[in-house]
Amino acid sequence: MLTVALPKGELLKNSIRLLQSVGLDFSAFLDSGNRQLQILDASGQAKGLLVRAQDVPVYVEYGQAQLGIVGYDVLREKQPQVAHLVDLQFGYCRMSVAVKASSPYKSPLDFSPHCRIASKYVNCAREYFQSLDLPVEIVPLSGSVELGPITGMSEAIVDLVSTGRTLRENGLIELETLYHSTARLIGHPLSYRINTGNLCELSAKLREVALVGV
Repeated sequence: MLTVALPKGELLKNSIRLLQSVGLDFSAFLDSGNRQLQILDASGQAKGLLVRAQDVPVYVEYGQAQLGIVGYDVLREKQPQVAHLVDLQFGYCRMSVAVKASSPYKSPLDFSPHCRIASKYVNCAREYFQSLDLPVEIVPLSGSVELGPITGMSEAIVDLVSTGRTLRENGLIELETLYHSTARLIGHPLSYRINTGNLCELSAKLREVALVGV
């Protein structure tokens, strides 16, 4: 049976809508009264797992799911051993460097060596500043990274930005975009290679749907 790992949060509704377009219905996950983390598709031919976005590639990499949907930001940070199959063209956001609007910085190149940068995306932040040949201290935070510059714990943050509203409401501005992120369809490499459960055909259908929008 085909198993699909679906992300909790912002990407879930569009992920379910996309899969419905190719005949896989996991809409029960959207029922506010539902507490199940594993459900069968209405046809009984596929199973859905509802997991944290950061865990989607883990389930796919270890083979508990043959397919998954997750943001490129998670893939970029975690570097899992999965097959990158389709850019699904939704969930647009960007990874940015941001500072207090009142700060004197106009570019990350203005930062002093060994200054502190707060981020949930430690690997992405480290990789970016290494590319600038600028040694910095990365302060790992699991949430509310905007408080880093506000409290003076860090000079800047590296974080995912969608509308920018949270930054504006906390007096922060973006200095630089590291990369843009969208939802991606990923697959278990071996399962895809041997076409388990017609993964290749399903991926092709999802690619066609993504091109016209969900």
